[in-house]
Amino acid sequence: MHAKTDSEVTSISASSPARSPPRRPLYFVQSPSRDSHDGEKTVTTSFHSTPVLSPNASPPHSSSSTRFSAPHRKKDNHHHHHSLKPWKQIDVIEEEGLLQGEDRDRTLSRRCYFLIFLLGFLLLFTLFSLILWGASRPMKPKIFIKSIKFDHVQVQAGSDSTGVATDMISMNSTLKFTYRNTGTFFGVHVASTPLELSYSEIVIAAGNMKEFYQHRRSHRLVSVAVMGNKIPLYGSGASLSSTTGMPTVPVPLNLNFVLRSRAYVLGKLVKPKYYKRIQCSITLDPKKLSAPIPLKHSCTYK
Repeated sequence: MHAKTDSEVTSISASSPARSPPRRPLYFVQSPSRDSHDGEKTVTTSFHSTPVLSPNASPPHSSSSTRFSAPHRKKDNHHHHHSLKPWKQIDVIEEEGLLQGEDRDRTLSRRCYFLIFLLGFLLLFTLFSLILWGASRPMKPKIFIKSIKFDHVQVQAGSDSTGVATDMISMNSTLKFTYRNTGTFFGVHVASTPLELSYSEIVIAAGNMKEFYQHRRSHRLVSVAVMGNKIPLYGSGASLSSTTGMPTVPVPLNLNFVLRSRAYVLGKLVKPKYYKRIQCSITLDPKKLSAPIPLKHSCTYK
């Protein structure tokens, strides 16, 4: 047998009386190529590798067709995305609005938490300060005037700054008292007004106490010099004058001063203050000079 040529096949087909179904044209897929040389190789390979399709079969998709059609699908998706862009913009705006709302809520929540913390801290600190202040109020210092000693007393004639003649008194004395800080958790700073000795409402001697700091639960003995130099007595000095310059009769005197104590319990925020006004009635006996005069029962504390 010999192979039939294309012309013989055509003549046989034309002369054959039997009806055969029409044939569909052959399909082949050509992959895109960068240059014509590669394209010719791809076409030749695809032509020889692609089988003849049957009438009822659909052309298979090769990897080359997938690569060839991918750009088209991307373009279609981009076109679809572009067509739905207004709706998506609305969705994006709504989502951004929700996110911004959440951010605002978080910021407000943080601010609220900070304000609540600050107010709570201030409230607790105020409460703590009030507790300390209330606890420190009963812990008042205790003061006891012990004695006063007159070292020198002299009455002599003289004149005041205007030249008026009058009796004048000079004295030198020392006052002693104890100061006790009863505070269990704070010290105190102690100061005083001038200590004044008066006779018939005339201040004849005065003294200044040096300020000091007293530690908690401690005490000290304080000595203050109370002196006067040539204080005019005017008409009140007639009963005190003598030829020796010393009083011949007991002389009633009054001692007055205010002792001020300040405690720093919590820095300068909690600093309770204690005031004690002290008044003592003293009798100066000329026969007991240079001897301490007890004042335990002669003073009042207000």
